[in-house]
Amino acid sequence: MIDNNYFFIENLNSVVFLGQSNVFSELIKVNNSLKLDTLIITSSHQSKLIDKKIDYKIFDTLDDKFKKFINKNIKVKNTIFVSIGARYIFKKDTIQNFFSNNLVNFHGARLPLDSGGGGYSWKIMREDRIDNQLVHLVNEGIDAGPIIDNNLSLFPKYCQIPIDFEKYRLEKFIDFYTKFLKKIINGKKFDLKPQINYLGRYNPRLNTETDGLINWDMDSYDLYNFINAFDEPYKGASTFLNNGNFGKLYLKKVHLHGGDSSNHPYMSGIVSRHDKNWIVVSTKSKHMILIEEVLDKKGNNIISKIKVGDRFYTPYGELEKSKKIKTTFNSKGLKEPS
Repeated sequence: MIDNNYFFIENLNSVVFLGQSNVFSELIKVNNSLKLDTLIITSSHQSKLIDKKIDYKIFDTLDDKFKKFINKNIKVKNTIFVSIGARYIFKKDTIQNFFSNNLVNFHGARLPLDSGGGGYSWKIMREDRIDNQLVHLVNEGIDAGPIIDNNLSLFPKYCQIPIDFEKYRLEKFIDFYTKFLKKIINGKKFDLKPQINYLGRYNPRLNTETDGLINWDMDSYDLYNFINAFDEPYKGASTFLNNGNFGKLYLKKVHLHGGDSSNHPYMSGIVSRHDKNWIVVSTKSKHMILIEEVLDKKGNNIISKIKVGDRFYTPYGELEKSKKIKTTFNSKGLKEPS
């Protein structure tokens, strides 16, 4: 609840997760250790990503059936509702009058600098090395509610691709989540900190298939960061080779390389050398890109079939088309562009 700009919950006894997380098992263990009951509410699409051993209920909208279920199973005033990647629309009336302002969101970045989605891909593209575990109140805006608590740290040097960042974040998140609940249980009242809107920036969600197309007109640093941004656990940044006979190809395991001769913008995308297990590809600027994996649509590494003098390219029409499509997800999954 909120009182005089302070957030607190008296006699906390339940946690309701709204959405989906890869660490539900760990979070449930934390709740059990603190003698807190757990309920998980998710959408039909997100339920496919949850371990079937975990008990959850599916609601695609926060309708009267949802509210009846909640009221039957827990006491709202003694419960914290945690939006965790939730794909619901939270309306002001529901937030205040049903959730009793006990609805919070955990966000793995600095706000208001990094509202929205896109995970760590945007961070990698921008070379942002600061992690921020943050919890804020949910309001009608996107990641716009006042901040309750946060903790900053630096990503280790080994973090290069999304799966590295995500592994580090999840470790930090579980620790931050545990300490946050302990503070609530111990009666702490959090001074709410409003977000400064004029510093805000919204990051739209990303779909690897459409947003991950490589523009070879980028300089070497931007190419390197862009390709890394769609590496594991994603399918890979994509492009084509020569006349496109291999179909769309996905690049992974890339390195920035400065050991060969300088380039010219016209050389960008040309395979200048093949060293059996990797290829050397020119860019428009000083550095080259070393690539270890060039995957076809079936996931086969076809690097042995690539020859020196071949050129990677992405048709400008495809690049333009991708920029016209806004990636949007709802409770039923990826929303088709209108």
